[in-house]
Amino acid sequence: MKKTIGVLALQGAFARHMKVLESLGVSSVEVREPDNLAGIDGLVIPGGESTTISKMLVRWNLLEPLKSLIENGMPVFGTCAGLILLADHLVNWDNLPRIGGLNLTVARNAYGRQIDSFEAALEINIPGASVLSESPFTGVFIRAPRIVADGVGKGVEVLCSFEGCPVLVRQGNILGASFHPELTGDNRLHEWFLSNIVTGAGSGKRAG
Repeated sequence: MKKTIGVLALQGAFARHMKVLESLGVSSVEVREPDNLAGIDGLVIPGGESTTISKMLVRWNLLEPLKSLIENGMPVFGTCAGLILLADHLVNWDNLPRIGGLNLTVARNAYGRQIDSFEAALEINIPGASVLSESPFTGVFIRAPRIVADGVGKGVEVLCSFEGCPVLVRQGNILGASFHPELTGDNRLHEWFLSNIVTGAGSGKRAG
């Protein structure tokens, strides 16, 4: 049966994620209100402005439904601002309303401002994921959050690091990236999320 992935479409680069998902043969739907969550097999939380997305999650009554679904095993992939919204702890901004679920600490905009955006060749080595390890993955960092190196808690797997800090992590049904994989034309990371977390044996409640 064809899977349907929801993409949080409150603000940010949601259209690019939807384009990638469609290219991989997956249906995608925009998630703007609780009713849009019905029938989806997973969720992507895109980059954007985390404070704005947080306010809209509260305004449109999405925060608690998303927390419940993810706690109960719905696969989710958060990129850039999405990673911030999935982090259990934030440096200096811990009062920001967010979904949580990743047992780690994140510093917002820690890689610099918009003018400091950069690309980096990332080595992603996941056992059994030859599609990701066959060549470097280009990470696009735009006002990117930094996962604090000593702030990774129990149950979190570090799948890729850059300059000593994790940039790609997994905790059970949750995948989080500091960078924007949807901007490169390289769909391998979305493909891995679909095949190993959405439909693979790895889906289920988060560990830890």
